[in-house]
Amino acid sequence: MTTPPARPPSADPPATPDPPPTAPPTSAQAGATGPHPPPYPHPPAHPYPPYPPQGQHPAYPYPYPPYPYPYPAPRPARRIESAPAGTAYHRLARNPAYRWWRPLVGTLLVLAGGAFLLMLIAAPWLVAAELTGQPEGPDGIPSFGPIADTAYLLLGLAALIPVVLLAARWVQARPAGTVSSVTGRLRWRWLAICLLVALPTVTLMIGGFLGLLTLTGDGSDADPEGSGWVGVRTFAISMAMLLALVPLQAAAEEYLCRGWLLQATGAYLRSPWLAIVPQALVFAALHGWGTRWGFADLVFFGLVTGWLTIRTGGLEAAIGLHVVNNLVALGLAAATGELASEVTAADAPWQLLAVDLVVVTGYALVVARLAARRRLADTVPA
Repeated sequence: MTTPPARPPSADPPATPDPPPTAPPTSAQAGATGPHPPPYPHPPAHPYPPYPPQGQHPAYPYPYPPYPYPYPAPRPARRIESAPAGTAYHRLARNPAYRWWRPLVGTLLVLAGGAFLLMLIAAPWLVAAELTGQPEGPDGIPSFGPIADTAYLLLGLAALIPVVLLAARWVQARPAGTVSSVTGRLRWRWLAICLLVALPTVTLMIGGFLGLLTLTGDGSDADPEGSGWVGVRTFAISMAMLLALVPLQAAAEEYLCRGWLLQATGAYLRSPWLAIVPQALVFAALHGWGTRWGFADLVFFGLVTGWLTIRTGGLEAAIGLHVVNNLVALGLAAATGELASEVTAADAPWQLLAVDLVVVTGYALVVARLAARRRLADTVPA
């Protein structure tokens, strides 16, 4: 057996050692020798043009036709704007959204809304009267007694407050608080001060009226149905009801007359006095016709409180005097059992007008002085 010949040693190439590892080139070296090649190739370019910005449809040519927007474009939010800085109270309805028809439509809404809420309040009243067999009162409305009947009347008037505020916001596109004052809210601390000033005012008013009535010898015309003290329990129940509802009832009358009507008229008339007179006449007419002295007294009250509202830039002074006056008057009626009496402020004699000319004027001067000392805002602040 033969063996293959041995390969000569010179036939194998000499082995070469591996080169030592080298560090990657620095940025200076790369800049000197050229850019460093990317480790991977660039991805292929997108075959279609970039998508247009949001809200715009792509233009042709495009692989698919543009689809219409599936929903209608959103409507811009309704802007609620206040009157510009420096605007007086009676001109607050003259905001940037003012149109000549807005005060008229708002007044119709106030009337319709007030009537609707009054019917909502009357419905359970009538149903309960029918189920319990309550007798009808002098005005043809079922009666549950003097306390309940008075509460029903006060609650029906108080329902005007939300109607007025909603009309200002919905129809006139302004903050509802601009009916309260030029600051866009009811100034509670100032209202408390006005209530404190109104307490001695109404005390002087009632005392002066009774004293003048006695001096003139007309006290014999008082209502003979007054039976004197009604008792602690009945009086306590009556006062609890009055304290809960009279402030709302008096404030509602102010929001309607010195608030809405004053500003609705002021939207057309720049003069404050031309805006004050119509609401005072309406205020007196809403109380009915009794005597000419009573009507004149109500007109005077409306004129003074209208002037105070513009002078102080809000309803607080008028609300304070109105609330205290009604609380004292109805409180005396409750104490003597005369809540069911048909006599109203419209039936006042000339003695009350004579006293009010002095006392209410004094209240207005004191409140105006206090407002000036406190630097109370009477126009929209900047």
